[in-house]
Amino acid sequence: MTRRSGKKKKERPAWGVPTGIVLLATPEGWRTSVLTERGMLCGRLDVPIDTDPHDARDAAAVMVTELARDLHDTDVEVSWNPPREPWSWTAHVTLAAEIQPLSPDAEG
Repeated sequence: MTRRSGKKKKERPAWGVPTGIVLLATPEGWRTSVLTERGMLCGRLDVPIDTDPHDARDAAAVMVTELARDLHDTDVEVSWNPPREPWSWTAHVTLAAEIQPLSPDAEG
């Protein structure tokens, strides 16, 4: 008799790891486009319409880092670019650098 585990192997989504974010303030609310290795995911950011832009950027960054961690088992860092247009922001999303312990021989 063979025992089967009730857990299924988690499949990675076809769209790939996030690589960028576009955040727009619209009269209807905050909108995001998450650029990935293979496409783009667009939607509404789940914050109130009157959220401060800095807080909206923080919420978008948290959303993307959780997406990468939960769906791709990877950590990412979000770096916001200076805005080129009012009420529009873009960010680069990169893989988080692995923290390497210093070797005992390292000078400091």
